[in-house]
Amino acid sequence: MIGQLEFELGAQTNESNKYKRVSDLDMYQKVAKTTAIYPREQAIIYPTLGLTGEAGEVANKVKKIIRDGTDKNNEDMVQEISAEIGDCLWYIAVLADDIGFKLSDIANSNLIKLENRKQKGTIHGSGDNR
Repeated sequence: MIGQLEFELGAQTNESNKYKRVSDLDMYQKVAKTTAIYPREQAIIYPTLGLTGEAGEVANKVKKIIRDGTDKNNEDMVQEISAEIGDCLWYIAVLADDIGFKLSDIANSNLIKLENRKQKGTIHGSGDNR
């Protein structure tokens, strides 16, 4: 018997690959929340620290490509970086939930901000309020 979440995501028969493809950010966030096991009094703090650690792991793998002269299209390295980005996404999803936001709303707001910067010719530069 499959649960409601598996039904919404499209359960597969192979338990190790339980979900077909996550088709949107809110669906991903919903599933990520089910694996968010940390003290609730550490909400916001725990996922923020985890995100910075995982982002550091992404940066470290990219650094090693530069250091070792590895082909940046090396399949093994690309897979490792992809896995670390996935870990970042998990922390982003649960952090967004901790502050009461849906990932789709954050993504949409970000795209609007970037489009406005593009239209104003301020996509290059620095500062939050361009």
